[in-house]
Formats: sequence, C-alpha cells, structure tokens
Amino acid sequence: MRPGPLAGLAQLRERVESFGIALESVPLPMSSSYIKKAENPDIMLGRSPDRHRQIDDIRHMIANCRAAGIPMVKYNMTILGVVRSALSPGRGGAKYRTFDYDHAKQEPPLTEAGEVSADMMWDRITYFLKRVVAVAEENKVSMACHPHDPGMPADRGLRGVHRVLGNVDGLKRSIETQASPYHGLNFCQDTVSEMLRDPNRELFDVIRYFGERKKIFNGFNVHFRNVHGGFLNFQETFPDAGDVDMVKALKVYQEVGYDGMLMPDHVPAIEGDTGGLQAFSFAYGYIRGLMQSARV
Repeated sequence: MRPGPLAGLAQLRERVESFGIALESVPLPMSSSYIKKAENPDIMLGRSPDRHRQIDDIRHMIANCRAAGIPMVKYNMTILGVVRSALSPGRGGAKYRTFDYDHAKQEPPLTEAGEVSADMMWDRITYFLKRVVAVAEENKVSMACHPHDPGMPADRGLRGVHRVLGNVDGLKRSIETQASPYHGLNFCQDTVSEMLRDPNRELFDVIRYFGERKKIFNGFNVHFRNVHGGFLNFQETFPDAGDVDMVKALKVYQEVGYDGMLMPDHVPAIEGDTGGLQAFSFAYGYIRGLMQSARV
C-alpha cells in the first residue's frame, strides 16, 4: 500500500475534527531521521530506480491530501538527521540537548551515503522538487520544508555530508529553486537560530524575509523554541532561558502578518518527566502567556 492512503487520511481528519479542531497539516514520510532509518531513503541517496517509485508515492500522497481535505504537508530532506553531541546541565537540574561541532561524532568518518558534496545535495533536492511541487500546486496543497538541524561548516559538513539547508542562503535558494505559492518553509525558529552567529541580532530579519514573502506556512509551522549560543555551538534551553528575545520574535511574526501556529519543538529533559510532558506543558504555557500579553 502506498503511503498516505486516502481512507486513512480522511479518517485522521475526521477524528481530529471530532475534538473541535482542524487538521491543517500532516508529515510526509520524509522525516528528520538519520538516513539509515529514513522512510524513503533513496530520495536523498539519489539511487534509481527506487527513488522514482518513492517520489511517485509522495506525489500520490499529496493528491490524497487534497482529496481528504488536508491543505498542507511537512517534509525534511536530510541524510544526517538531527545531530547533537551531548547533554549539558540546565536550569533546575534539567538537561539541555547540546551541539558542539568540535565534539560531534565523526566516527565512522562517512555515513551510509558516502561523500555527498553541496552540488550533489542540490542535485537531489532539485530533482525532487521539480517532480513534486507541480503536483502540490495542481492540488493546492502547500509543502513546508524543515531546515537541516543544525547547520554545518560550508567547507566540510559532517562525516562527508554537506548541509545546504542549514544556512539562510540555502533556505532562500530552496524556495526559489521551484518557485510556487505552495512551496515554503516549516519555519523552525530554533534551527534557524542555530545557523546564526548572533541569533538575537540576526534572527528577526530572517523572520521578516520569509514572512513578508509568505513563505512561513501556517499549520505545522513556527517551531517556537529558544537556544543559548549559535552556529556550531549551542544548547536547547527552556523558551525563557535562551539568548533570543522571544517577545520581540512574537512581535515580528505579527508585523509580517503571520497568523498560524506557534508550537514547542524540542524540550529540555527533566528527571522523571516521561515523554517530556512537564517540559512541553511549560513551553505551551509560556507561548500562550506571550500570545495573551500581545493579544494575539
């Protein structure tokens, strides 16, 4: 059975709506997993003929989303997955997920994908977009791409893999490669902050750039998380404990006319907090408080 069968998508939408809320987006089977665990690995490995079948499955799922009344899909285009190097101590005994490039795992030196240059990554991304964005546009289903988490040095990447969606210029190029009102971003604020050397100075203009162009899509869509640090060395903190002025960020989303969701993403690890429920509750409460104070 192909991914995202129509009956299953329709049942999911009906179940969500039974709770009085709308289902605005679902993930494509192109998650943030490391390539060995990916649902459709040949798309990013560039292996034919299987990538043709896997891309066709994605096209089929997008058409089924239209038929099921689901207006948006989210996807990743990654080989390395989400890379972190350690846990570090945080507020109140919590543990913050941390990335320090100098201490990131480099063994084995190559992933299963082998050497993947920036040009190779762009070839694979472009190959996918040329075959899928047109289907999304035809079906009026928006496609929201999540950035690479985190960015890596442009001259060497990590373990032989370059991350072209791990910097702001790469995100701009990705939406311009196959320009369409139905092709934009799952704007992960924290991941974008991780790309920047001074997030609290640089982030707000990045929000403005994509927000003014209506490329921050509703639905999944702003991952409203904070970090301490920046490019190549950061910690994922509680939302009120990082370097980014979250009140200012909220006001910039208002400024550009964004009216979609603000949602937690990764949360600190708290001892005894199975599934991160306490940490997520704190993050939701913090976001809701900011929205009420700003009368959003």
